[in-house]
Amino acid sequence: MAALTLPIALQEQIAREAFAALPNECCGLIEGARDSDTFKATALYPTLNLATESDRFEIDPAEQFNLMRTLRGTGRKIIGCYHSHPNGKAEPSARDAESAFDEHFVWLVAGVTIQGSCSLSAHIREAGEWRKLALNRMETHS
Repeated sequence: MAALTLPIALQEQIAREAFAALPNECCGLIEGARDSDTFKATALYPTLNLATESDRFEIDPAEQFNLMRTLRGTGRKIIGCYHSHPNGKAEPSARDAESAFDEHFVWLVAGVTIQGSCSLSAHIREAGEWRKLALNRMETHS
């Protein structure tokens, strides 16, 4: 099964951003690596949410292009995006499907509630359909 390895520190970062953005969605880009069906997240880059509705997200294209330029020639790359669903499920929504054009681009969704819970799921698009990724959580060691 395809999988995304996500260090616990990055999981905690997404949760912090998602709670801070309530009642709106947070969003950002995922730096990492891909080897066949295995993805590994190495860094998260919070971005401005340009969406005017609280139940949507739109990553600022200028921020995405700036990150692409920064990573050019480093061997590192953007492998996906993340966003939150306030008081929602940690699953891609119908609106997410309307925006998901790139195949094998990771979509990491955080379902958060005002009661303080946060759940995560990861997905990619293949042939116009969502494919769930196993989420491998790992500790990082210095």
